[in-house]
Amino acid sequence: MNLLVIDGQGGQLGGQLIKTISAKFNDITITAVGTNATATATMLKAGAKQAATGENPVLVACRKADVIVGPIGIVIADSMYGEITPKMAVAVGQSDAVRILLPVNKCDNLVAGITDVTMTTIIDDVISKLQEILM
Repeated sequence: MNLLVIDGQGGQLGGQLIKTISAKFNDITITAVGTNATATATMLKAGAKQAATGENPVLVACRKADVIVGPIGIVIADSMYGEITPKMAVAVGQSDAVRILLPVNKCDNLVAGITDVTMTTIIDDVISKLQEILM
């Protein structure tokens, strides 16, 4: 399975995802794409085997991914303080991959019905969804 993790800003969320996913699944190839160099470096440090930075890597990686994981902002043009370009949002949205979007209420995008939950709780749910996909 080819799993794509997309993150921006400091890459902390992507890094946490990669560490947790790597610890739980051995047969998943994780590609990290950061919207900036800091995010990419953080995800590489967390254990991503391949990584790249910027718009074109998002476009290419979305075509090859079986599953895409990231904050909900990756499908909203100009979100994450402008780091998600319209082309990136379209690539994620039009990908044939299964998308697991994390409900992060930041950057002027609020998800109704989401209470304050810890990132650990959200990542645990990502792991549960990946296990369902793999079965």
